[in-house]
Amino acid sequence: MDKFTQLTGIAAPLAILNVDTDMIIPKQFLKTIKRTGLGSALFFEMRFNDDGSENPDFVLNKPAWRDAQILVTGDNFGCGSSREHAPWALLDFGIRCVIAPSFADIFYNNCFKNGILPITLPQEDVDKLMDDAGRGANATITVDLDKQEISGPDGGTIRFDIDPFRKHCLLNGLDDIGLTLEKESSIASFEEKRAGTRPWL
Repeated sequence: MDKFTQLTGIAAPLAILNVDTDMIIPKQFLKTIKRTGLGSALFFEMRFNDDGSENPDFVLNKPAWRDAQILVTGDNFGCGSSREHAPWALLDFGIRCVIAPSFADIFYNNCFKNGILPITLPQEDVDKLMDDAGRGANATITVDLDKQEISGPDGGTIRFDIDPFRKHCLLNGLDDIGLTLEKESSIASFEEKRAGTRPWL
C-alpha cells in the first residue's frame, strides 16, 4: 500500500448526501477481484449517459476536476452495501482523500485499508472546503496527515482528528498484510520453535 503523508491537489465538490456504494461503483462491476481498472467505472451512472457518452454536467467530467485527487462531499458518504470495490474505484481514479461530515462505518474502515484518507469534519468546515473546491484547477488544497491539517488556497488551515493507529498505518503504508509482516521475525521464531517441539503438526 502506498504511504499517505502529504497530498496537494485539486479537490472536486460533490455536494450530494447519502452517496451509497452502488453510486460509487455499480453492482455490474463487482465481478473482478482486482484492485485496478475500476476507476473508469467510478460513479458510472452519474458520469455517463445511457448511450455511453460522458455526462458533461457531472463534476469529474468537467475539465477543472478531471484530475482531482481529493473529494469534498456530503453527509453519510459510502453508505449501503459493504463493497470494498468502492475505495478501489476511488483510488484507481486517483482519489486519495475524501472529506465529509460523516461516513458509513464499513466504507470508512475500508478506506484506511486501501491507502485512502477519509476525513470527518464539522459541516461548516466542509462547506468552506466545498467553496474552495468550487474554484477548480485555480485552487488547490493541501492535506498534511502528520500535522493533521488541511490548508486551503487562501492560506487558512483546518485541523482534523484521526485515530493514532490508523494515522501510523497510512503514514507508513501498512495494510493488514503489511502489519502482519512487521512481525515476520517473531512469526518465523514461533514456527521454528513449534516445529522442534511438535514436529507432527
